[in-house]
Amino acid sequence: MLERFNDVRTFPWRSAAALLLFICAMVGFASGVAVTERPEVAAAGLLTQAYYSLSLFVIGGVDLGTPFGGPLYGRVLLWLAYFGCPILAASTLILALLKAIAPQSLFLRRLRGHVVIFGAGEMSLSYLRVLRHKHPKVPVIVVSRTEPEPSIVDEFEQGLKATFITGDITHEFFLRQLRVKHARKILLLSDNSLRSFEAASHLLDLVPDIGPRMVIHCAQLRFMRAMANTVVAKNCETFNVYHLAASALVRDLLLEHFGETRHRDVVVIAGFGRFGQTVLEELQNRAAGELDTVIIIEKDAHRRVLVAEEQMTFSPEYRREIYEGDISHPAIWQQVQDDIELAGDNKVFVLGTGGEADNLRTALWIRRKYPESMVIARSSKESRFAKQVGEEHNIISISIDQLVESNIPARWIDSE
Repeated sequence: MLERFNDVRTFPWRSAAALLLFICAMVGFASGVAVTERPEVAAAGLLTQAYYSLSLFVIGGVDLGTPFGGPLYGRVLLWLAYFGCPILAASTLILALLKAIAPQSLFLRRLRGHVVIFGAGEMSLSYLRVLRHKHPKVPVIVVSRTEPEPSIVDEFEQGLKATFITGDITHEFFLRQLRVKHARKILLLSDNSLRSFEAASHLLDLVPDIGPRMVIHCAQLRFMRAMANTVVAKNCETFNVYHLAASALVRDLLLEHFGETRHRDVVVIAGFGRFGQTVLEELQNRAAGELDTVIIIEKDAHRRVLVAEEQMTFSPEYRREIYEGDISHPAIWQQVQDDIELAGDNKVFVLGTGGEADNLRTALWIRRKYPESMVIARSSKESRFAKQVGEEHNIISISIDQLVESNIPARWIDSE
């Protein structure tokens, strides 16, 4: 239902060529072809023939002499190995030397039609996995202000075939080096919203028509909504990762469930942070007519609702109830149950707090108490354990990363 894209690996052409040339040499020797300086190789064992076949990558056929005798196909294969092995070895060595000594600017100078990603977090990894699924060869530059863990750099460079660079995205000289004018897409995906807007402002100064090619992630919902009327926001596409996740959740799970129930639904949103707020916003946009009551549970629920009311208009089409308390405390659920009937198949529980263990544990308790309801437990990263628990107890386990990857717009992937 929600697809997870696998890491894309490009085909190892050099390794395949080396193996093919080694096989050519082995078949040539095994077929009875001899060499002028080592005629005994043709009658030697496989280990000896393998040794001399490997030596072709180091010294070619200089130490063995020229092939003679044996069938024609054997001589052809051995001559192919004679020429191919040293050429492949030399080209590999030259490429390694160029990569080691060539300045980064030489590589950047050749860039055109590339994708530039600012930020080295989970959102960048998710986007790259989706991009590589459709465009495995498009050049990608990932820029981070600081060097992350080596394993993360390896995932970008080896797993997702991107070039990783450290630099300050608010410096115009550095932005020029990235040849942003010729980029097909620029994505500012760091968690520092202000810095991303600052970089976007510099980019618009450098290339005034670059706005439609830029996508900016705003980690803070209030900041994104407050900046909606700025020049940067009007020229570029802005989004919040929780908006993508909530959109996928409502579209792929909740709308279908609402269509199957006979009565209007009661939705319990346990946790009203960024994810809970965007889930409610998406429900209002797509399914307000399907809702009977929305119950909000949060430790500081009233404050969070007031904050949300500053940025969004609550629909009058459904009843809204607010409860302050910890979702792991049975008293809060007893209070809700006293006020509103929670049994029945038209009840949806979204456990979306930042405490992943609390979400899963509470989801199990709710499943036992209200067996007919839909129960959804949220985590940040995809969890195999949570998925297994969900399958065993009929709980829908979702992750923000998984939802985001399933909802990345196609326009961010394909050039316009």
